[in-house]
Amino acid sequence: MNIVGLPTAEQLKTCFVLSASITTMYQTISLIRLDERTKVIYFLAGEEIELVILENGEWSFV
Repeated sequence: MNIVGLPTAEQLKTCFVLSASITTMYQTISLIRLDERTKVIYFLAGEEIELVILENGEWSFV
């Protein structure tokens, strides 16, 4: 069940893993934002790291 405006469980798991990995590399996380229209999480870190996390938890570089 996905409540409107909240990420899926798969997105949350992926977001946590990515956050832990990026901070291990001493990179700052600038922004994590769920686009409620497309249901995609945008993740910005460091100076060049831009990721998207899809509803199914898969992620890719932008």
